Order: sequence, then C-alpha cells, then structure tokens
Amino acid sequence: MNILLKSAKIICPENGSLHLKKRDILIKKGIIEKISTSIEVNSNTKCIDYKNLHISLGWIDSSVSFGEPGFEERETIENGLDVAARSGFSDILLNPNTNPLPDTSSDIVFLKERAKNSTTNLHPLGCLTINSEGKDLAELFDMKNAGAVAYYDFKKQISNPNILKIALLYAESFDGLIFSYPQNGDIAGKGIVHEGEVSTALGLKAIPALAEELQISRDLFILEYTGGKLHIPTISTANSVKLIANAKKRGLDVSCSVAVHNLIFTDESLKEFDTNFKVSPPLRSKSDCKALIKGLKDGIVDFVTSDHIPIAIEEKMVEFDNAVDGSIGLESAFGSLNHILGLEKTISLLTKGRERFGLGQTAIKEGEKACITLFDPDDENVFMEKQILSNTKNSMFLGSRLKGKVYGTINNDKLLIQ
Repeated sequence: MNILLKSAKIICPENGSLHLKKRDILIKKGIIEKISTSIEVNSNTKCIDYKNLHISLGWIDSSVSFGEPGFEERETIENGLDVAARSGFSDILLNPNTNPLPDTSSDIVFLKERAKNSTTNLHPLGCLTINSEGKDLAELFDMKNAGAVAYYDFKKQISNPNILKIALLYAESFDGLIFSYPQNGDIAGKGIVHEGEVSTALGLKAIPALAEELQISRDLFILEYTGGKLHIPTISTANSVKLIANAKKRGLDVSCSVAVHNLIFTDESLKEFDTNFKVSPPLRSKSDCKALIKGLKDGIVDFVTSDHIPIAIEEKMVEFDNAVDGSIGLESAFGSLNHILGLEKTISLLTKGRERFGLGQTAIKEGEKACITLFDPDDENVFMEKQILSNTKNSMFLGSRLKGKVYGTINNDKLLIQ
C-alpha cells in the first residue's frame, strides 16, 4: 500500500529537525520513503489530507484486556485490535485475563496467531504462576521464547513473597520483566472502594491506601535483595509515588504505570452507584489524583495506560457490590490525557515503553518502518456512546469533555482509520 500524508504536523520531541514541522510523508509498502515540504504522487497512492492532521510515533498501551478465549462476549481479539488501531495504538500489552489463562508457551502462540495480520501489534503477558494461583511459577522462559513480553497474575497480589523473590532471580537470567499488582489482599479484605469519607457515607466496604503501599514497600525490599526488573502496574496513591521515587533514587530497576481514570476521577464519582466507576485499584481522593499527575510530570510514574477492561452488560447491571471491576478506555485515552496534560506531554507518555517492554525501536524518518498515529489534537467533544467501538460499553468517560480526535493508525503496511 502506498500512502501520502499531506501537510502533517509532526509531534516527535526526540527528533528536533522535524518536531512541530509540517511535512508531506510518502509511505511505500510500509516504509517511510520520503519526508518533504511537498510531494507529488500518482493516482495509485492513497492521499490522507485531513483537517489539522498531526502525527506521532505509534502509541503503546501497557494494560489492555479483551476476553478471547473464554470471554468472547466481552471482546474478541480481532475486534479489540481493531478498536486499538482506530484509537491510535500501534502496540498493546494484552493482560492474562482469559479462560484458560495463558500460562504455557502454547497459550502465547495461540494469542500471537490470532493477532496475525492486524494493524496493531499484540504483545501477550504470560501468567507469572500456574493458573495465576500464586503457588508455582509458570513456564516463564518458554513463554518468553513464544513471544511473551512479561509475566503478570492480572489484578492478583503475589501473596507469597518467596514466589516474587524466586521469579525475580530466575527471570534476571534471561532479562525477564515481572509485574506485581500493588495490593495486599489481607488489608484490602472485601473492600471495593477507596477508604475515606465517601465510602463511609455510602456504606461501602473500603480498601485503604495502606493496602497498596504496604505491598509496594514489600516488593521493593525484595527487588533490592534480588536484583532483576520489576514493573508495578496501575498505582493509585500519593504515597505509592513517593515509595517508587525513593526506590529509583536507590538505583532499583523498577517502573510503574497509572490508569488514565485514576488521574481524572475520584471516589466522589461513586455517589450515584454507577458500576462503570467500579475499578481495581479503586478511584482515590483528589490529593491522590494530583500526586499521580505530578509523578507523571516529574518522570517518577513511567507510563500511563487506559487499563481497558471490557465487561459484559449483565456483569455491570447488578448491585454495586456484585459488579465486576473494570472500565473500557482505549477510545477515550488520548482525549482525556490531552485535556489535562497538554499535547506534547500526552504524546511523550503514549509513545513511551518500547525499550522497557522489549518492543523494538522505531522512528519517523526516511527508510524506517511506518508506525504512525494520526490525530487532531484540537477537536473538543463530549464522549458519547456512539464513539465507543468496543463490543461492550462500560466506560466511565461517557459524558466527559475530551480534547482531541484520533483519525487512526498506520502500522504493518496497513492503514486503519475511523
């Protein structure tokens, strides 16, 4: 496929010669052939000449769930990757949130095969322990050879500290990355929302910030002992940011992420008992939101994720206590971040992670593979259900004001646009 991007404004801070410049970009057979102020082409080339067209390197999301296999009513791999591409993401890390769970090399091969020929690259996360039960390590090395980029018992604490110790020591031998969900289950108990005035007023069982911070403290002590690489997904409290900042100062190889919704919404949003706001970790306080945003700006929090989790309507249209945790977020991620952080910081965050997750580097320059996201950063809109491309509609962003519109993604010699 031959594509010409006309008068595209390039957002690429790491390339000073092109950053904030308007250029025509000619792509042939998936490779950037020419970048110039003006390029003329023949009729065999598809011309993209959109209003206020901006481009950047393809975006990465480090926490995405679909459903297939086992929960296809939530989302299939095919449609999920279509949603990701139309939402601007060239690469997603797929959570082990299926049935059966991916804890062997053959499971990873299945996921990779199902994602073949897609615009968006699917990078599977394998389970850390067999069936994510926290008892015995899964086939980490074999899964790596099959294509797993890291290991994670999705949204489950590693209860046994010795499991984390052994995993970090073992994975270090092949540069493996271990995810550890930041929640102490004994402290969290049967809590479902943040512990504070709102939980008391609503009479809902609460999860104190201590549950997250205690687990992170333990994990960082183990990391200091073992060495290796640790990633802490979706932190949610101010003290978590401080703990990770101190660990980085001590030279520990630790990274962390935050979900977009934990930057924007607080536990005040729970007052209507809307189950779309029931997520894990829970929505925290306004001061936690501010600390997380500051942590991103200061570089302490490494990545931002949509933490996209499709949930079927019958699992959400129940009493708040019984609803399944999760909100979709791929479609609203860019507009939400751009609204609170501004364009350059948003793009910087959405394009981070290739080195950490071993995805391979790319660049906007002649001779390089075209891995590009297309968008208009100035389009202001209210997020409506008609903008949701996912099979399920469980989004807490419905009715939110967004800034920015995604046109689509060019990757793997494919163009997928809305």
